[in-house]
Amino acid sequence: MKDNILFVRWIVAVFTCSSFFALHAQDNVIDRVEWVVGDKAILRSDIEEAIVFWVENGKRFDGDPYCVVGEDLAVQQLFIHQAGVDSIYAREMDVMKQVDNAVERMIARAGSKEKLEEYLERPYSQIRDMYYEYFENQMLTEQVRNNIIGDVKVSPALVRKYYNSLPEDSVPFVPAQVEVQIITQKPEIEIEEIERIKSELRGYTERINSGETSFSTLALLYSEDKGSARHGGECDFMGRGELAPEFAAVAFNLTDPNKVSKIVETEFGFHIIQLIEKRGDRVKVRHILRTPQVSQKSIDYMLSRLDSIKEDIDSARFTFEEGASVISHDKDTRSNNGVMFYTQQDGVSNSKFELQNLPVEVAAAVERMKVGEISKPFVMVQNNGTTVCAIVKLKSRTEGHKANMKEDYDYLKQLYKVKVGEEKVAKWIKKKQKTTYVRINKENRNCTFNYPDWKFYEDEK
Repeated sequence: MKDNILFVRWIVAVFTCSSFFALHAQDNVIDRVEWVVGDKAILRSDIEEAIVFWVENGKRFDGDPYCVVGEDLAVQQLFIHQAGVDSIYAREMDVMKQVDNAVERMIARAGSKEKLEEYLERPYSQIRDMYYEYFENQMLTEQVRNNIIGDVKVSPALVRKYYNSLPEDSVPFVPAQVEVQIITQKPEIEIEEIERIKSELRGYTERINSGETSFSTLALLYSEDKGSARHGGECDFMGRGELAPEFAAVAFNLTDPNKVSKIVETEFGFHIIQLIEKRGDRVKVRHILRTPQVSQKSIDYMLSRLDSIKEDIDSARFTFEEGASVISHDKDTRSNNGVMFYTQQDGVSNSKFELQNLPVEVAAAVERMKVGEISKPFVMVQNNGTTVCAIVKLKSRTEGHKANMKEDYDYLKQLYKVKVGEEKVAKWIKKKQKTTYVRINKENRNCTFNYPDWKFYEDEK
């Protein structure tokens, strides 16, 4: 969540970068090497592409962007090299999911794929490749950082010592936060729509079995899992725990790569699956996903039902908490009285959200609500792509304030862990700087770097 909150619109970012690059036009006539880290060269064009990513994601430059981003890419290469040493890799499926989300977001802002190509002056395939490399490097870097940081020991005494060491003007400001309870109702999909989807999947199976076309071609054309569809429906090796239970039960029972599975229903929709390879407790398959569409009639019915549920709660026939535990279709919050939560990096659940970190529809509903108030029914799309109807109750609201130990221990604990983690990473980088070959274009030698211990070798004659 933390890095994908946009502070500027994408088109503004494009023009900002375009204007900035124009000021450096004399340097952009011919691409050149700005850094060499180990055996990896970082080109000026690499830095300029990274600047676009930074601006698009609302990151700020504390200094000359070419200095700041150039060093960031150099540090990233230290992590990526270590990932190779440690045999760390980024799962293609996870990278493609990030690429799909980012590119679809950019297309929506640009207005069309063609306009996006025009703005970035490159074909769509190159834009996707650019994003793939970016997110793959980000994931590798994150995994190596996590290995370096490891477990950070935390105790109330250490957090208090950290808090007391902060100068008065450095005590962090805690943004406004809310706790939200939710009741969802999933609109029923009409039988005719389910049969239409199943009929399509049976037709795909017949075409594959008859040799008329391949599974991969049909996945590319029709699968609604866009990440795998681009690769002919192919998914990376996965264990049972990484797959929907119903999907895993069928996928792990497949034995013949030439056969297509029966139709499988999961929370995402309906699938057919084809085995590619098994390796111990992991399986590699390709699949086609088709998702039935919810009719407006079903949505209207569920909104009306939720309106009645809200009236019953307002009339004290039962509480919101009882409704969330018994009536709600939201499996993640049913056992928690409907309280929404997210899992922090340390694995601990937290129910306090900043508004921008809530689902858009939920944030819009609670923004102006009073504590204890219940919203009107609304429609929302969940992370798995399914449409649900919902009502929410604002359980608590904490206004923005300077952090204190009494109210914000968990918040301060996270800041302390980040501080210790960054110190570990900085120590690791300093060690790597001493042992890694680094050459930098002499025009950048006067940059003020975040990590000042670069050992620069003389430019080759």
